[in-house]
Amino acid sequence: MLHKLSLQTTPDIAYNPDALPAAAARELGISRDRVKRVDLLRRSIDARRRHVVVNITIAVHVDEIETDAALYEPTRFDPVPADAPEAVVVGAGPAGLFAALQLIRRGVRPILLERGKDVDSRRPDMARISREGIVDPDSNYCFGEGGAGAFSDGKLYTRSKKRGPVDTVLHWLCQHGASENILVDVHPHIGTDKLPGVIRAMRETIIRCGGEVHFSTRVEGLIFDKEGKVAGVTDSTGREWRGPVILATGHSARDVYRMLMANNVEMQPKGIAVGVRLEHPQKLIDSIQYHSPQGRGRWLPAAEYSMLTRVDGRAVYSFCMCPGGFIIPAASAPGQLVVNGMSPSNRGTRWANSGMVVEILPEDLPEEYNEYGSLAMMQYQADIEKNFFEASEHTQRAPAQRMTDFVAGRPSHDLPSTSYAPGLIAARIDRLLPESVARRLQEGFRDFGRKARGFLTPDATLIGAETRTSAPVRVPRDAETLRHTGVDGLYPCGEGAGYAGGIVSAAIDGMRCADAVAERLISNRE
Repeated sequence: MLHKLSLQTTPDIAYNPDALPAAAARELGISRDRVKRVDLLRRSIDARRRHVVVNITIAVHVDEIETDAALYEPTRFDPVPADAPEAVVVGAGPAGLFAALQLIRRGVRPILLERGKDVDSRRPDMARISREGIVDPDSNYCFGEGGAGAFSDGKLYTRSKKRGPVDTVLHWLCQHGASENILVDVHPHIGTDKLPGVIRAMRETIIRCGGEVHFSTRVEGLIFDKEGKVAGVTDSTGREWRGPVILATGHSARDVYRMLMANNVEMQPKGIAVGVRLEHPQKLIDSIQYHSPQGRGRWLPAAEYSMLTRVDGRAVYSFCMCPGGFIIPAASAPGQLVVNGMSPSNRGTRWANSGMVVEILPEDLPEEYNEYGSLAMMQYQADIEKNFFEASEHTQRAPAQRMTDFVAGRPSHDLPSTSYAPGLIAARIDRLLPESVARRLQEGFRDFGRKARGFLTPDATLIGAETRTSAPVRVPRDAETLRHTGVDGLYPCGEGAGYAGGIVSAAIDGMRCADAVAERLISNRE
């Protein structure tokens, strides 16, 4: 017999599989030997009170093991027919990969074009950024198979209310090698060390089913037919790729935005958020969040936090919090200094980091940016990154300042140890950031320090700059057909088009665009 239970328990039970059967037996009022197996279905931490509890949902197999308690049913991906219609997918990040998989399910052959290298060949180029300060504009933490998420954490939390599509994304990730824990934890996470293998398996499915995947293929132009409809793309070698185009290039492909502008494809400036990475000792965050000087103890995971306030009408908030993680160099071209955060699957480092950013709207920009039109926000990003690069003495050593020194507006004479491999250089981040951003961050940190005692500390370091929180433009599309509102045949998709904010939401958007393309191709055939 199968029983489904919801329990509130202690960490030593919730995170210890060997303890769950006895806990289930006590709850059911039966002997321990009658419990044949316990499946963990859901788990979330409640640290609002002094004593941390964990809410769990479990399936308990009593007297015999039921076979219908699987967490998910794998999706069948069949090869597309030899005469299948084709669609071009530009970008092999989560939006592009999931678009390609969904096209296969709909009987369309995806032609997936990625400017960077495959997920394994990217590694030496990323190591070169840290060791030599050399940024390859086509192969870095932002560009390459898997996109920015492949080597910057693999967090899967989303605010999307579309439970069905969210579950599909998580199930497909599990089917390609992710741990089933992502179906259990409220804040699921794969980890930078595990996600590349999942991405590699997804590529293998695409190719096995008749799709094509082309690396080192940078798209530089659009092909228009006589009616002005997008009929394909051209790459940097002049080769043409034909079919309706799902444009899933991510939020850092600035050359693509410039290409769209050159082709008179309408774009709109969009609000972004900019600031810094804030790095604390993980032990300190554990003690704050779990209300204990001893920190998380044996069973609890590395603690996370979320901060939000408003200063002078703009949001100041934490972004992409990485417990037990690293800060990484995320520039996508020479002359930039950008940082991001990541965590391995065990979240086992001694540092915690989070983006700490300030909301910026198009109307907040100085008048000097008006000349850039729809790319004004992009230029604003670029100028901040250039300022930090120059302050780094034209290296990838990141400008840094102790948190308390930043708030007080004074220099830091030394800096704490850091996870940032290229190294730090003491700098006045309070002066490198635009004045309105620095001022709001300073006030926001004071507020966060009042809310969480010990958070505002000289042991925390600001490392900058964090500018790539979202796309600086929105590429407008029809709400129903998902085609660009002014250019037929072009399907703006994912984070780069302004319609997603993370791995899961980008994947969902990729699947939606694939469905829209498939419907169009199928109706044309009929």
